[in-house]
Amino acid sequence: MVTPSAAALRALHHGRAPGDPLVLPGPWDAASARVFEEAGYEALATPSAGVALSLGYEDGQVPPKLMFEAVARITRAVGVPVTMDAETGYGLPAEELVDRVLEAGAVGCNLEDSYEGKGSTGVLRDPHEQADWLAQVRESAGDRLVVNARVDTFVRGVADPERAIERARLYVAAGADCVYPILAPPEAIPVLRAGIEGPLNVLAMPDGPSPRELGELGATRVTFGPGLLRRTMAALRDITDGLRRA
Repeated sequence: MVTPSAAALRALHHGRAPGDPLVLPGPWDAASARVFEEAGYEALATPSAGVALSLGYEDGQVPPKLMFEAVARITRAVGVPVTMDAETGYGLPAEELVDRVLEAGAVGCNLEDSYEGKGSTGVLRDPHEQADWLAQVRESAGDRLVVNARVDTFVRGVADPERAIERARLYVAAGADCVYPILAPPEAIPVLRAGIEGPLNVLAMPDGPSPRELGELGATRVTFGPGLLRRTMAALRDITDGLRRA
């Protein structure tokens, strides 16, 4: 099996036609990863929430050791590039974080720019501090990782797309390969596309536009978070209900 490379994953982000975004299903374990690879997907993106659910944790509560081990099982199971949701970096120095991601077999990572505050309140990190940290990650990684910088303005209640654009530009300048304004509404995607240089990651929602439609709006890359696991769990509930009725 040929070892996937960051160069291969990075290349998949470029030269894409409108309506043909890079679609990255989110495996939560080795079995689901193999299903997605067998279906013909060119790369995969682990969702932290999906992996957490599969391990019996809430999102953001998985011990880093268990998260890296889970990602390693996924990367060993497939021959396509895998990018890891590394959340906020687990408090690790940039060099150690890069080493841990690479040791797990991933060739890319998501990095968030907010953290949980008291109660259910989320706190956006200072964008300049985040950009400085992303620059450290880029320096440590060189070209070995595709860095997807998550922009959390929409998820933290800041609806103005210009605020997301401001952060995204700083992150691109710091060396991010792609930016991910998570939960951006469909109507904001053309504005984000016009204001952000480079690949744009958009989250597909169950009742929202299709990946092709998101691509036509300006998305370069489409991911699903834990959505595919939740749909799988719903299907499994239907199966178990049928077994009980039988």
